[in-house]
Amino acid sequence: MADLLIRRARDTDLPALIAIFAADTVGGHGDTTDSEAFEDYLRAFHVIDASQNEQLFVAELAGEVVGTFQILFNRTLTGRGSLSMTIEAVQTREDMRGRGIGAQMIRHVIEEAKRRDCRLVQLSSNMARVDAHRFYERLGFAKSHFSFKMKLK
Repeated sequence: MADLLIRRARDTDLPALIAIFAADTVGGHGDTTDSEAFEDYLRAFHVIDASQNEQLFVAELAGEVVGTFQILFNRTLTGRGSLSMTIEAVQTREDMRGRGIGAQMIRHVIEEAKRRDCRLVQLSSNMARVDAHRFYERLGFAKSHFSFKMKLK
């Protein structure tokens, strides 16, 4: 998909991003297109956008946002002080799935990790997303750890 543009997200992309997240019935993140929640998303966007260690991207096709992902950089003492990248919130708009958009987004992520000299690229995926697991494995990711979460809100 040569005409797919992957770029940093802008605040004007928020309505499209929110719609993608709100349409996700598996995630259970409580996302909503309710206009009363928009300020929450806008505040979060500005925090992410100002961060040195977080970046939010969109995949754009013919002027429309069709996918998104967020990356986070984390330096730890383990691995001799190496840098790792975590991929979060990978979503392709439901009507655009199966067209290679997700694969291009992940390839973009991996190239950025190499550019930043990351030791590792990691992500977690909801256990119910069996198709997504096959997708990540096709792209070279291996299941290696269990992920644990504790919801506080």
